[in-house]
Amino acid sequence: MKRLTFVLAAALAAGSVTAPGFAAPAVASDYSVGPQYDTTHVYVPQDQFDTFVASFVATFGGKTSKQGEFQVTPTKSLTKSQLVLTPVGTVSVFGFKTPIPYPFGDERTGYLVSDMDAAVASAVKHGAVRRLTTFPDPIGRDSVVQWPGGVNMQLYWHTAKPDYAPLAKVPENRVYLTPDAAGAFLKSWTGFARAKVVADDKAARGDEIGQPGKTIRRVSLSSGYGSMVVFVSDGQLPWPYGRDMTGYGVDDLAATLAKASAAGVETLVAPVSVGARQTAIVRFPGGYVAEIHQAQ
Repeated sequence: MKRLTFVLAAALAAGSVTAPGFAAPAVASDYSVGPQYDTTHVYVPQDQFDTFVASFVATFGGKTSKQGEFQVTPTKSLTKSQLVLTPVGTVSVFGFKTPIPYPFGDERTGYLVSDMDAAVASAVKHGAVRRLTTFPDPIGRDSVVQWPGGVNMQLYWHTAKPDYAPLAKVPENRVYLTPDAAGAFLKSWTGFARAKVVADDKAARGDEIGQPGKTIRRVSLSSGYGSMVVFVSDGQLPWPYGRDMTGYGVDDLAATLAKASAAGVETLVAPVSVGARQTAIVRFPGGYVAEIHQAQ
């Protein structure tokens, strides 16, 4: 009897069985496919579409999909659309030829999921709200959800799964929040994405977000959807901080900025050293603002 009790206790500790009357903690399913399938959504004026695409490739390298014109919303619209696949991250570029229907235009990213309905249900379960119900597009299905703090994302599923090479460097989804929303967002996102907290610095230097002399909270997360950094501050951000939705890692920041400048990209914030990185913020033709960094 003592032997049986010992074995049962060991099994309970290992989590291989559940004691009567105790429910095992629910673990969210992971519907991510891989960070190479995650795209930043970039909306540019249609007359600057080609200029933006050329400048992005000139800055980071890579290739593009074939450009086309599609209806990508559930209501009538028409947009130029093209993927730009670089070694440091992918962007979906939209140049609408019609007014942009609500709620499109303010979703920061598109995340490919393995099961559309299950992923949306899991997002709602973990605190997101659907900004519209799931709808078909020319190559799959889509939905747009909003997380606590007003963080908007697209979830999408393709009828035929794409096949992209792994990224040389995984970009960062950069989220700016105040303390009012940070806790709820982090709980929701980590629960849905099964994200791991890589670092949580509650006394980080505000220099990284244009607040020298202030202390902020900086949380780094990693999941099957890629990397994310959450900046928690008083929200009193000088231009252009907060407009940068994605951060791109490169091996040589100076060389990358030189290529960007030659392609018509404007440096909004010159390189500054903060912690373990050197960081700058740029604006591409068409208005897309992004952060670029190099590890020190």
